[in-house]
Amino acid sequence: MMSARHFLSLMDCTPEELVSVIRGGIELKDLRNRGVLFEPWKNRVLGMIFEKSSTRTRVSFEAGMIQLGGQAIFLSSRDTQLGRGEPIADSARVMSRMLDAVMIRTFAHSTVTEFSANSRVPVINGLSDDLHPCQLLADMQTFLEHRGSIQGKTVAWIGDGNNMCNSYIEAAIQFDFHLRIACPEGYEPSAEFMAKADGRVQLLRDPKDAVVGAHLVSTDVWPSMGPEDETAKRLALFAPYQVNRDLLDLAAPDMLFMHCLPAHRGEEISLDLLDDPRSVAWEQAENRLHAQKALLEFLVEPPYHHASDMNYC
Repeated sequence: MMSARHFLSLMDCTPEELVSVIRGGIELKDLRNRGVLFEPWKNRVLGMIFEKSSTRTRVSFEAGMIQLGGQAIFLSSRDTQLGRGEPIADSARVMSRMLDAVMIRTFAHSTVTEFSANSRVPVINGLSDDLHPCQLLADMQTFLEHRGSIQGKTVAWIGDGNNMCNSYIEAAIQFDFHLRIACPEGYEPSAEFMAKADGRVQLLRDPKDAVVGAHLVSTDVWPSMGPEDETAKRLALFAPYQVNRDLLDLAAPDMLFMHCLPAHRGEEISLDLLDDPRSVAWEQAENRLHAQKALLEFLVEPPYHHASDMNYC
């Protein structure tokens, strides 16, 4: 019954489809930069469910929908009964009868899988505790724009083996690059994702070993700090994993540095790193807008017909 195409993970598309979406993002970016109006989503509505707040995800999806000629409805955890009083499946059944697509940014990945299993319209994972696939579309678009195909290149992930790291593992599979992950003991990426990697991913302890000769270096904020006594321990554990200019000097001469933001300067990156000419973090953030617009175009059925065209008037 449910035939909608969903995007919960990079593995939901073929490698060819992912490249097509990214190239679509580049085209949409060019149209916007040239001031060309492109509104294929007129009268379409995207529902945005935020159980977990975000600046970039909300602005990029909402602005993207408006630029495509559609509308976006913002729903915080206070605005929905998702999993609280109303089963997720029931929410999906109702909302998908009223909307053209749904984006969910949440904690448990099971929320997006259960919602999509009961939705008649496309569901997009805006972030879960397991994965952040929309960010990887932007990252891959940014690399393609600056350096061409990432196939066969070496990427270094430095820091926590979190949802971004898991998505980089999936990207290594889908875009066919080598991934080196440097993280402290106890903060490795999910074994489930490592098992999929088929030799493309190498787990290391020393960030220098990961960065040597790399064409792309990426990081994220360190794990959220708990009680105050835990904070000092965790900061000390992750301190050797700070990305700074000296570390980038070990990478390939034409390397790029990315950070999905927000950044904690003085922690996972040095105070001045986002000002380094090798950093493309601001463009990477902008490309969330363009890549997601292309993703919406890819997932959603063609626009409505006018009633007059259908002989209803």
